[in-house]
Amino acid sequence: MSAPVKVLVCDDQALIRTGFATIIDAQPDLEVVGECGDGRAAVELARRLRPDIVVMDVRMPVLDGIAATRLLAGAGVADPVKVLVVTTFNLDEYVYEALRAGASGFLLKDAPPAQLLHGIRTVAGGAALLAPEVTRQLVGRYAARIRPTEGTPEDGVLTPRELEVLRLIADGLSNSEIAASLVISQETVKTYVSRILTKLGLRDRVQAVVYAYRKGLVT
Repeated sequence: MSAPVKVLVCDDQALIRTGFATIIDAQPDLEVVGECGDGRAAVELARRLRPDIVVMDVRMPVLDGIAATRLLAGAGVADPVKVLVVTTFNLDEYVYEALRAGASGFLLKDAPPAQLLHGIRTVAGGAALLAPEVTRQLVGRYAARIRPTEGTPEDGVLTPRELEVLRLIADGLSNSEIAASLVISQETVKTYVSRILTKLGLRDRVQAVVYAYRKGLVT
């Protein structure tokens, strides 16, 4: 049997923190290795315990979840930790900022236990938690607030076909929908997605969507 996924739970509300930990620890393939109630402690514990995934609240004292996520999974972090952000409000703008900071997905605090467990396993496995249509809804809502960065270096990195696939990802299409749109196989789409993430130094589709909006590739 493979080793259980190591989880660090960070939330300033003790009741929620304990509830999450109890649900997670009851699973044979998951193990809570630590708990904390503020962002600074989250960063320190994550660096010391090296969990596979951090379940991170957004609004916490000392250091908020966005800043903590940036320190653990942001650009330039040598050995990033996967972060699953939790929030009280759907499409909270803080969630978008957390995704920009390096989080691999988000979850609502009132989600049922099965969804929490699915989210942890999904992100720990290297995939984004957000379905394409949810990603589109989330980032699209705040697209008007995102100022595209100057220049488009991806033009010299990605092939025209890869740019096309990136735009379709950012437009909320799933792999099967991209395959149908471009009349190629799903396996070929997966190959393109993998190449795009590797070339741009991104970890998942969520970051690819944010990147595309930041670069003005979609509107």
